[in-house]
Amino acid sequence: MCGIVGYIGKRDVAPLLLEGLQRLEYRGYDSAGIVVTSPKTAGLKMVKAKGRVRDLEAKVPARFKGTTGIAHTRWATHGAPSDVNAHPHMSADHKVAVVHNGIIDNAADLRRKLEADGVEFLSETDTEVLTHLIARSTAEKLEDKVRETLRLVEGTYGIAVMHADFGDRIVVARNGSPVVLGIGEKEMFVASDIAALVAHTRQIVTLDDGEMATLKADDFRTYTTEGTRTSAEPTTVEWEAASYDMGGHDTYMHKEIHEQAEAVDRVLRGRIDDRFSTVHLGGLNLDAREARRIRRVKILGCGTSYHAGMIGAQMIEELARIPADAEPASEFRYRNAVVDPDTLYVAVSQSGETYDVLAAVQELKRKGARVLGVVNVVGSAIAREADGGIYVHAGPEVCVVSTKCFTNTTVAFALLALHLGRTRDLSVRDGKRIIEGLRKLPEQITEILKQEDEVRQLAEEYADARSMLFIGRVRGYPVAREASLKLKEVSYIHAEAYPASELKHGPLALIEPALPTVAIVPDDDLLEKNRAALEEIKARSGKILAVAHRDQEKADRTIVVPKNEDELDPILLGLPLQLLAYHTAKVLGRDIDKPRNLAKSVTVE
Repeated sequence: MCGIVGYIGKRDVAPLLLEGLQRLEYRGYDSAGIVVTSPKTAGLKMVKAKGRVRDLEAKVPARFKGTTGIAHTRWATHGAPSDVNAHPHMSADHKVAVVHNGIIDNAADLRRKLEADGVEFLSETDTEVLTHLIARSTAEKLEDKVRETLRLVEGTYGIAVMHADFGDRIVVARNGSPVVLGIGEKEMFVASDIAALVAHTRQIVTLDDGEMATLKADDFRTYTTEGTRTSAEPTTVEWEAASYDMGGHDTYMHKEIHEQAEAVDRVLRGRIDDRFSTVHLGGLNLDAREARRIRRVKILGCGTSYHAGMIGAQMIEELARIPADAEPASEFRYRNAVVDPDTLYVAVSQSGETYDVLAAVQELKRKGARVLGVVNVVGSAIAREADGGIYVHAGPEVCVVSTKCFTNTTVAFALLALHLGRTRDLSVRDGKRIIEGLRKLPEQITEILKQEDEVRQLAEEYADARSMLFIGRVRGYPVAREASLKLKEVSYIHAEAYPASELKHGPLALIEPALPTVAIVPDDDLLEKNRAALEEIKARSGKILAVAHRDQEKADRTIVVPKNEDELDPILLGLPLQLLAYHTAKVLGRDIDKPRNLAKSVTVE
């Protein structure tokens, strides 16, 4: 994987493709490449480069003209980053070029068979197998060549294919990895992410798994991998190209941290029902009678989405009094879990395309479960597969590490918890209390972010730490987990999160002056328990940074955040720690928007 861009029309294609790749840089990658052709030129022309898109752009010659092309940014799965392993991959006769996101599971077997037939491979990638299979197909049409090849492969793919003998088209296909068509005026686009398209068109078609498409300059058609025509109507995306600009900030991460007040206002807008002290969530497709039959809620996500799910599970238990828990989707899908008809399953994903989450959703649907999606991207795979759901309306999130989408997802879970609670036994009084708390959030977020200078000074103090410990109890524990993840993702400082109650069961052995502890200390019924944990650390000469609603005497430093309702406090407590991770990474000179080894949308296992 990581990013695909393609174009067919009348414009000079190379600048368009390079611009599209630049808009996909946030997804994380290690090399890039481009192939172009036109009716006036013979054959395909290709340039590839290890490194950034700017390294590729520097290698593209001045006479690299064409009106049709495909391009790719690669995040390594098979073979180390190199010019040779970069996409696109071209057949030996230079007639077929392929870009591919995903993983071909049986690539090794197919490779051995092709090598036995005399095919020489240049790269270590699984993608090159596709190129040779398409080139060797005896089918007359390009679509049939691709279809024959896809019947032989097992695994996930989002692909775009060009052929020198079929210069009037690009053929694309999807199975488990996103492919989006952009519909223009006598020109067509394709990409793995709408970010590469919105500068040119807001009319898109999202392919389903098992679907293919042929793009020509003035037309497109969609069909299944079996050849049956499908009907695809373009939809209008709400995000504009300006949403992907940096807006005067040094990095997208900094911009997105500071967009959170506005983003939270968006997720609340039009959903609060003051008359009945509840919320409107029409997209759930879940009536009151069905909601009352729910006996358990299971939330599935990966990474940051999993942590948001942990906070969501606690809110659902507290407000709706329904047993709820969160689990990594990557574990759930492999453990042959018992699927209960009275359980509501909730799949969480910023992109709506996270493969582990999508695979869990598909398995749950196969077993007859009811699944809701909590996603940011309208029309994404999980949104389409789920029975209903909530869009979190965070807007485009470009930085690889998630900040505003995490916050909006936790607010979306608060809305879901309130909705389920008011459907069941939550009182009008408590409903009003939560609604008042929700309305305070944007202003309180702004208040927290005004402390940035203080957090910057703390980052300078902690940047030389080799490791950090994050602790929290009950509501504070998922906040600690997410803060720990943010620090290690963007600064590369090792960090671990533990429940504060578990300190005496092992982690206390690590405490020493060189290991700073970040403690989440909300002003709730567990305040004294959390203070006891600080005492344990201080007694062992540990250095403590507390995030709390009032100054903590046992902490060396305290970041004070405004108090909301107990159930909603976790939404706010992690915000200063996003800033801490950001400024620590900045002190250390990290590539903040594109951390090493990571990708934004993880569409492989």
